[in-house]
Amino acid sequence: MQPAIYEYFKSKKEASFLALSNDKDAKLASDVISFLGYPTFVLPDLRANFGDDLLSFKEELQSLLSVLKDYYNSNSSKKILISPIRTLFTPLPPKSFFSTLKLEFGETLNLNSFKEQMLNWGYSVVDVVEEKGEVSFRGDIVDIYPIDKEFAIRISLFDDTIESIREFECETQKSFKEELEDVTIIPALFALNSDEFEALNQKIQNLNSDSFVKDIHSLGLWAIKDLSKSYFDEFNIILASNLKEDIEEISLFDKEKANILNSLEVIPSAKEFKPLEVANIKTFLDFHQDKKVTILAKNDILLRAENIGDREFVKSELIVNLISKKEIILSLNKPVKKRKRKKPSIILDELKKGDLVVHENYGIGVFRGLQNTTVLGSTGDFVVIEYQGDDKLLLPAQNLDVIDRYISDGGNLGVIDKLGKGSFAKLKAKTKEKLFEIASQIVKLAAKREMIEAVKLQVDNRVLEFQKDAGFLYTNDQQKAIEEIFEDLSSGRIMDRLLSGDVGFGKTEVAMNAMFLSAINGYQNILIAPTTLLSSQHFKSLYERFKKYNIQVEKLDRFTPSKSKSKILADLKSGELKVCVGTHSLLGVELKNPALIVLDEEHKFGVKQKEKLKKLKESVHVLSMSATPIPRSLNMALSSIKQYSQILTPPIDRQDLRTFVKEYDEKIIKEAILREIRRGGQIFFVHNRIASIESKKRELEQILPTLKILTLHSKISATITEKEMIKFENKEYDLLLSTSIIESGIHIPNVNTIIIDGADNFGIADLHQMRGRVGRSKRQGFCYFLVKDKSKLTDQAKKRLIALEANSYLGSGSVLAYHDLEIRGGGNLIGEAQSGHIKNIGYSLYLKMLEDAINTLLNNTPIKKKEVEIKLSVSAFISTDYINEDRVRLELYRRLSKCESIRDVLDIEEEMLDRFGKLDTPTTQFLQIITIKILATMKKVISVSNYGQNITLKYEDDKKEYIKSRSKDDDDIISTVLAHLRGKNDK
Repeated sequence: MQPAIYEYFKSKKEASFLALSNDKDAKLASDVISFLGYPTFVLPDLRANFGDDLLSFKEELQSLLSVLKDYYNSNSSKKILISPIRTLFTPLPPKSFFSTLKLEFGETLNLNSFKEQMLNWGYSVVDVVEEKGEVSFRGDIVDIYPIDKEFAIRISLFDDTIESIREFECETQKSFKEELEDVTIIPALFALNSDEFEALNQKIQNLNSDSFVKDIHSLGLWAIKDLSKSYFDEFNIILASNLKEDIEEISLFDKEKANILNSLEVIPSAKEFKPLEVANIKTFLDFHQDKKVTILAKNDILLRAENIGDREFVKSELIVNLISKKEIILSLNKPVKKRKRKKPSIILDELKKGDLVVHENYGIGVFRGLQNTTVLGSTGDFVVIEYQGDDKLLLPAQNLDVIDRYISDGGNLGVIDKLGKGSFAKLKAKTKEKLFEIASQIVKLAAKREMIEAVKLQVDNRVLEFQKDAGFLYTNDQQKAIEEIFEDLSSGRIMDRLLSGDVGFGKTEVAMNAMFLSAINGYQNILIAPTTLLSSQHFKSLYERFKKYNIQVEKLDRFTPSKSKSKILADLKSGELKVCVGTHSLLGVELKNPALIVLDEEHKFGVKQKEKLKKLKESVHVLSMSATPIPRSLNMALSSIKQYSQILTPPIDRQDLRTFVKEYDEKIIKEAILREIRRGGQIFFVHNRIASIESKKRELEQILPTLKILTLHSKISATITEKEMIKFENKEYDLLLSTSIIESGIHIPNVNTIIIDGADNFGIADLHQMRGRVGRSKRQGFCYFLVKDKSKLTDQAKKRLIALEANSYLGSGSVLAYHDLEIRGGGNLIGEAQSGHIKNIGYSLYLKMLEDAINTLLNNTPIKKKEVEIKLSVSAFISTDYINEDRVRLELYRRLSKCESIRDVLDIEEEMLDRFGKLDTPTTQFLQIITIKILATMKKVISVSNYGQNITLKYEDDKKEYIKSRSKDDDDIISTVLAHLRGKNDK
């Protein structure tokens, strides 16, 4: 493709628009055309059909508008727009839609008219700005995230004058110190005035669309269709030469569009130039000394790395690799890795009214929100928790750290406890007993392994060659995990490492590096997976990668023929076979010189299998792989006995998953299935009722009679399920119709479309998990959440589905799904499912207690945090005047209640000043109460109370101390206590 485009644009000057297949091709074309001196503007691949809800295409839409703004603002006569062909069939916003607004330090800003303008320009007003296209107004602070900026912008006002403009990071909500002189804001959608906005809104309401919400964000682009020209009217469009398949696919659904494309000029094939791939650059250049050579590199380090540091080069980030009889253009640059998305850390554990919570002393109750109450002269915010018989517990906001969201094993619903009843204490005691058993097993095994001298593996250059064979660049996380594992394997100490990362993020590649190192050192290693399906997936990967090095790989599971089984067992015993993959059949095998066991999803093995594993684990290196993250605090408790590596970055060419929420419609189902089959893929269809699954199968067969459907659910035996799944993986079926059993453990890269029937009946975590089954290869993944009747959905279900639709970027994990998964990740280490105990007290408390048990056994028990009772008659709370949104206040209360040092409180105070402006009196006093609580804990004070000016401090040893403030005023009482505690700390 690059050679043809290079030759075409080198000889022709009048072309203004190039259309290609996809984003990747557009980037390659852009590089080669830029190299020829043309300013290029690359549009995203917007594969939306007229009427589709554009929330699913939020990133592409923002990118499209940002690029068009830059294109319209460019004065170059040679400028060229480059675009994937599907984008051409969306409306082209006219130049008039791209006005900008410049805000400068010291100028006057009318907040009301600015707010109205931002709404008309398509900005969403939110509590906390976390994504592009959002704005928030908090008194004299405005946060806005323009779609063309890397960071969001925080504007501080003094009355109506702009006092400061700074950038800030959404992940931390903290702004950078450096102030900007000015900022230019572009529309999040279109630059409209109020009348135009109203007129467009009217058009949106009349559009024929099954979008959940009919607003400018979901349907605005479709509503401007008759206000703008099309790309075909406006530009002289040329097609790249490799679009035959794309046009055929478009023709399946819309012959008219295909005809338009077939009428366009196509770039002819290259005559002189060919694409270039070079293994050894120095040797290659020495061989082609007679040719004109242009080397592209972003810095001279790349030349030194290839041992050609003495050559001239063009400083450029472009990637162009071409060769002809007379000329070579060679780029040393590598594709840019995707920027890792951090999870917003601000509102992670967002609690909603009606959620179940666990109080560590009173058990499971229902969270009923925040309530501002005055008790014994003290005014503050209390968290209301409802127990059996409508009993209510009012928990002071400063003690929020004693409660946590209730999450149980397998999503079981908890039983609400009775307030004041001793049964919860008994449950905790019983659980603690069991946890000590588990913790002591973990600690004993670790201690035993510490005494054994491990096999030392030598790292040599063959590993680098093996890594090059992967055919892709490792992400930084993969590279780091490999380095950590190699360090363990060559240290002489036994490795026990857990490798965690989302499915498809490259855990198997990391494990293969470890197995390869073990095999070339002459040792044996085995990979054990919980199911035959997973073991056959791993076998294929290992077989392909190891055959080049003459390393034999075999598979041992229930489907291995007897004759082969005997040979494999004999070869393992003699030490001849170095690499074997299998299920628990491998647990009892005899090995001559084992060095490494790799365990995939260890927590899915049964109790008996675990016992066998324990014996195996005592003397060899162990690498466990898991798709669920492990809670940070538990990881800290285990760090001295178990190592942990995480892969958080998706592979470079992995695409985001496209999510749609639709009303059930046979046309949509047909289109989704045909699109997937057309590109040689397969489909998951989730229907979560066994009773009606057969009638659903008949319904699908009526829509598409030739469709080969496999039906699976929990009542079909495991043996049949495994056999049928292997057939499915071998592409003997087009579609798997199943209940939600596909939610975990299935990794079939050829399945890239999932349709979930009755999506409103699932929780957000389940939907996110099921969605994660697809989009795991280099192909675009599609997920359809289907609902029967959107008008009958509860507000909660609507919000849940819209949130999932709008947040489908890689590793996004909805906040709840991620939190849920992180907590469940503890199960990978606990080993056996303690579902009874977990159901009784919830995962969070269960893991907290496990941490305590491990810390106790390791003699590094942290100082038990004593509760300090603050009974001061002062008004101390984060006021609604200062922060109006309950969810934000609740999150700050939670974070403040967990503070363990004065520095922690000051950090949060600094953040609050930055985000919300100057603190008011009750908020300042609340932060001082938290400070008093921390100082009191340090001095072993268990209670601080007052009667008028007289203040009493009670200590752990029952000793009391009396001090007196200047007056009964709140500030005097607080400053007297603080001065006294600080004075005592200074002594």
